[in-house]
Amino acid sequence: MDVAPPPQLRRKIPAWVPFVLSAALVARLLLFATHEPLTVALFAALLLLLLIPGHLARRRVRQVLRSGDVHSVLTAWSSNIAKLPYPETMGPLITAAAFASCGWVQQARTAMQRSVRGPAWEAALEHRLFVETLLDAFEGDRESALSKASRLSSLPLPLTGPFMKSRVRVLRDALAAFARAFAHLGTLRDLELLERASKKSPLVHWAMLYAAAVIAIDNGNLFHAKKLLSTAPAWPEDSAFHSFHAELSGMVGA
Repeated sequence: MDVAPPPQLRRKIPAWVPFVLSAALVARLLLFATHEPLTVALFAALLLLLLIPGHLARRRVRQVLRSGDVHSVLTAWSSNIAKLPYPETMGPLITAAAFASCGWVQQARTAMQRSVRGPAWEAALEHRLFVETLLDAFEGDRESALSKASRLSSLPLPLTGPFMKSRVRVLRDALAAFARAFAHLGTLRDLELLERASKKSPLVHWAMLYAAAVIAIDNGNLFHAKKLLSTAPAWPEDSAFHSFHAELSGMVGA
């Protein structure tokens, strides 16, 4: 239950403006299309040409995030990390998230320790709980992972538009399912949620799939677990996923 006070109306309005304007634009274009179909077709083609480069760039980033190559991930993020406010705090936290998502536990812990404590550190509570839940689960501290995932789920949702809120909620729910999976408390609903999160959030693609594989094995579905593991990259020994993959593959006969 969310017991936080509802956001003031003046803070809600900016989040809804883009959606209202988009709906108005679509309605206007539909009306215009009945009178000037050729003009609308040319406009649509131009818009498509403008959108394609951005789409391809985002697709490349998603491929890098799913590659499991933490150094490529950090390289892809390097220019954005440099532009972050409070870089002495946020830079190491972002770096820790990249290491944690690829199973590099000690490197992620080291990056977290380098993060400067201050206003940005307190404001990044959700980010920190996210990283620490991953690391605790990888290290076998199941109770701590479950506790931090539960604390994360209880935080108020950000004051953003409904789509962003939905993405945050899904990721929080998936992280709770992730913690339950490594505690061998996962359910079939958790399995579905983890697979959906792996597709929506490429940064945690492999963390979620390995958790899903654990649930599949716990439920006796070795074929599905083998399928989940089949496209995994060759993990370096520094990654916890290296030993996870070997152990899980042995269980399913991969």
